[in-house]
Amino acid sequence: MGRKDWRTHLGLLVALVCCSAGFWVELVRGEHGDHLSWAYVFEWPLLGITAIYMWWRFLHPKTPESTSKKETLLAPEFNGMLQAWQEHQRELAESQGVHSTSEDGSTPG
Repeated sequence: MGRKDWRTHLGLLVALVCCSAGFWVELVRGEHGDHLSWAYVFEWPLLGITAIYMWWRFLHPKTPESTSKKETLLAPEFNGMLQAWQEHQRELAESQGVHSTSEDGSTPG
């Protein structure tokens, strides 16, 4: 585990301590008659769950290296549109006398 992971774990710990303290304070205030505090009693656990979710996402990011270079990140129903656009770009470049196009079909410059 690297230094970045320890900071992520420490951040989660601080967030959960703050959410727990906020929950406890609002619960006590709600029990003593502050009716608005009951809304916060439910908000603090939701913030804690959000902190846990973010902690998980920081530790397990979706890396673009996991997909192959040839694989597009488009939904399958849009692949035909992408190919048509790339073909249009090639035809446009040829009609303008530009012969070099990049792999994605766009012209340089």
